[in-house]
Amino acid sequence: MSDTWRDHDRFHDECGLFGIVGHPEAANVTYLGLYALQHRGQESAGIAATDGDTFHVEKSMGWVADVFGPERLKRLPGTRAIGHVRYSTAGSSNLRNAQPITAKTARGPIAIAHNGNLTNADALRREMVREGAIFQSSSDTEVILHLLARAPAGSLEEQIRFALGQVQGAYSLLILTREALYAIRDPNGFRPLTLGRLGDAWMVASETCALDLIEATPEREVEPGEMVVIDASGVTSVRISPAGERLECVFEYVYFARPDSVLWGRSVHAVRKEMGRQLAREHPVDADIVIPVPDSGMSAALGLSEESGIPYEMGLIRNHYVGRTFIEPKQGIRHFGVKVKLNPMRETLAGRRVIVVDDSIVRGTTSRKIVKMIRSAGAREVHMRISSPPIQWPCYYGIDTPTRKELIGASHHVDEIRRYLGADSVGYLSLDGMLKSTGNDPSNFCHACFTGTYRVGLEPQPTPQLALFT
Repeated sequence: MSDTWRDHDRFHDECGLFGIVGHPEAANVTYLGLYALQHRGQESAGIAATDGDTFHVEKSMGWVADVFGPERLKRLPGTRAIGHVRYSTAGSSNLRNAQPITAKTARGPIAIAHNGNLTNADALRREMVREGAIFQSSSDTEVILHLLARAPAGSLEEQIRFALGQVQGAYSLLILTREALYAIRDPNGFRPLTLGRLGDAWMVASETCALDLIEATPEREVEPGEMVVIDASGVTSVRISPAGERLECVFEYVYFARPDSVLWGRSVHAVRKEMGRQLAREHPVDADIVIPVPDSGMSAALGLSEESGIPYEMGLIRNHYVGRTFIEPKQGIRHFGVKVKLNPMRETLAGRRVIVVDDSIVRGTTSRKIVKMIRSAGAREVHMRISSPPIQWPCYYGIDTPTRKELIGASHHVDEIRRYLGADSVGYLSLDGMLKSTGNDPSNFCHACFTGTYRVGLEPQPTPQLALFT
């Protein structure tokens, strides 16, 4: 049996958040929002909802549509709700780490959903355990919950400011109480969070595609270091920390965000097309067709095709109905894990010089298999084009990445990578070309996974990412 829930040769996104206040079917709308954000996390899904008196939570391992059916949603009454889809970056993959994480406090019940990764979570956890704290999960989100519980008496806003003043790293947070929803971004703005409106209801989501599905109007982004408080009186903005150096994750543009989202003022699809155009300028090659690795390379492949004048074709067809697991025949099929998801179009590829466009190469094992599949389908030449620079460093800000020694870009030169893949040529987009393609100020982005420049301090031994390949 093969595991397709984790694609071991690709970066995995952190989590997806959705919250709403002032809607009679808050949990149902949250379910739809999470459905649109499923690409941001496929391990678990959860919703917490309240009508102002009672507080209900439902969560489980699995995809949104598997976790939430009509009967389960009926157990989530109320006009306020927050939801979370998770792909573990810190903490193991099990139900105890599914979010929202909830607790009973002196103020009443509270639920927290978190997108990101705290780089000092281990140190904080060790200190609190020494002082007698008991943790129920290995998630860094529970660290925030404990910090809130230890905060001096005062308003919840003051306690949130106290708790977050002790953490480092990346966080977009939703905190739900019986009275209000709190939406917060870290001072550097690593992870996206957008405020929207649907009639009298207000909502927040990791991406605008979740607002599009429910026909809500995006209003603005939650700013770095800002806390948006949504309650019966409306929306209030509170500055909980000074905005730091802006460090939005450029990999959101490269791969994570859905192409139909608008992120940091730009269409994701348009940014990826521009990355493809820039890639064509930086690495021209004579070829007959341009094909994407679906779906991640489609926008960049369109841009490369338009800039180069080389026709765009669908040379690889993706099976969108592959489940979490599949059973391989006992006799075995070469490259089975890739073939069950991608099938080459022989009529398109045979005898052609092919440019294959993808967003990134992590270990290179999948790209190697794809090149072999295309050659087996009769391609005369295969040229790999990657719409980002070589990935050389792990991320500690909310992306599940392998150790540095497992990253092919960290240990091999481009020509060595070309030989390993079996391609006729390999061309990566330059760092400057990638940042220029965003259309935003290049200094606004975190690109530590490409450069090793971690501009927010790490512990001597930062909270590790999960081992991807064990």
